[in-house]
Amino acid sequence: MRLNKYMSDAGICSRREADRLVQEGKILVDGKTAVLGMQIEEGQEILVNGKAVQREEKKVLLLFHKPRGIECTADPRIKNNVISYIDYPIRIYYIGRLDKDSEGLLLLTNQGELVNKMMRAGNCHEKEYLVTVDKPVTEDFIKKMSNGVPVLGTVTRKCRVEKTGEKTFRIILTQGLNRQIRRMCEYLGYRVKRLKRIRVMNLELGDLPVGQYREAEEKELEDLKSLIQDSSETTVIRKKERRKR
Repeated sequence: MRLNKYMSDAGICSRREADRLVQEGKILVDGKTAVLGMQIEEGQEILVNGKAVQREEKKVLLLFHKPRGIECTADPRIKNNVISYIDYPIRIYYIGRLDKDSEGLLLLTNQGELVNKMMRAGNCHEKEYLVTVDKPVTEDFIKKMSNGVPVLGTVTRKCRVEKTGEKTFRIILTQGLNRQIRRMCEYLGYRVKRLKRIRVMNLELGDLPVGQYREAEEKELEDLKSLIQDSSETTVIRKKERRKR
């Protein structure tokens, strides 16, 4: 990486300003005066006016198409853990979970603040799934799934469910109970044969190949942060309304 880009990424100054500092002899690399256009490698000592430069770790948000059989855990003792599978060059962790038998969109990041905001937004954000079951989907099934099903000591929140084929349907949840869709289907006498998450809030799986990942685009990040803010405000309003009852 060029020295001026390194300086810019580190938040020290612009590339142009970095070049000016080099020309003025104010930057040392491993004790030697830097020169224009020089390349920098990790581990080298860089001083600007005698002060060490620490390059900030790049902030990322990855959209990963998790295959079936890969587990959402960072435990290296688990053979098919998602972190080892992706083998990303910097430390990342997943946001939410997708069970081992399911596939589709999984978000991973190294931005703790973003994770905290998404978790605080809680059950207000949408997650969309395509589901295949073991027998024909009926109107009664769609109605009951939409209105809520007793699982794990509660009744699931109302959600949007749409039949997409003889044995397939689309469901959009704003809730995240453990293995929720599978449990809902089991309660109604169905068994899930395939479950694929295709969207989390504004982030869509699209045609991302199985086992591959990509970085979120700038516009996607902007829209995500806006949705998180709206979700957080909705959560606060709901809590206030519950206190009044």
